[in-house]
Amino acid sequence: MQERSSILASMNRLTRDERAKIIHLLCEGMSIRAVTRLTGASKTTVTKLVCDMGMAAGWYQDRVFQSLKCRRLQIDEIWGFVAAKQKNAPNMKRVQLDAGDVWLWIATDAETKLVPCWHVGRRDGRAASEFIGDLASRLANRVQITTDGLKAYVDAVDTAFGGEVDFAQLVKLYGPSPEGEHRYSPAECTGAVKMPISGNPDEKHISTSYAERNNLNVRMHSRRMTRLTNAFSKKVENHAYAMAMHFMYYNLVRIHKTLKVTPAMAAGVTDRLWEVVDMINVLEAWEAR
Repeated sequence: MQERSSILASMNRLTRDERAKIIHLLCEGMSIRAVTRLTGASKTTVTKLVCDMGMAAGWYQDRVFQSLKCRRLQIDEIWGFVAAKQKNAPNMKRVQLDAGDVWLWIATDAETKLVPCWHVGRRDGRAASEFIGDLASRLANRVQITTDGLKAYVDAVDTAFGGEVDFAQLVKLYGPSPEGEHRYSPAECTGAVKMPISGNPDEKHISTSYAERNNLNVRMHSRRMTRLTNAFSKKVENHAYAMAMHFMYYNLVRIHKTLKVTPAMAAGVTDRLWEVVDMINVLEAWEAR
């Protein structure tokens, strides 16, 4: 019986090429169900691959994204949800503690477009502290940081950097929405106020444009973050794994259109262009541990 189980497991195991193809499709914005229809792999198999690849991606990037020489960082948060939107979570038939809104915190290097770290959690002071603390530990020099007007950033940056940072917030002003609360696009931005918080930030570099553009990358390349679809994460752990996988693909594999190289190459993290099979090499190294 044990021999038969091992044979079945061997038959169901994906090859390196199959793994690479599935990861590539997922990182280019395809949903898990679409991948199963295209490749013939089961939903359980694809989901497990996402989890394993996400853990391996987080493990690898956590080790190599250290002593980074970033000079200007832009920070923003992007909304998502797990299992159900926040307003619908209390009415779920099956109680799920992690159901509801979840936010992806992203730091983007304005020069190399590298994402040195990210965080999946709520949009509160605790998440801000964890995220900014992680970011500060990866930097080798003084940086200029621009965030949106979220108040939680002020204490988080002060605690993590101890004043050794040039920090400013860009507070955007919005007009009334003609569609009211039920809108599919944000209200018109009528202006923005640059607010230096600490240090001596260069006013011409107080911007979150690259961070906001990176939000679009996430929406386009991770199906569970695409708005107005039925593709969403069922568990917060899977959501975090999918984000780690996405940023590994973004940082190391996908060539930036303007830079003509990957963000990791521009930042000096690697000296070569990665392929998806290199992500599989990382996965296999993580599995071997």
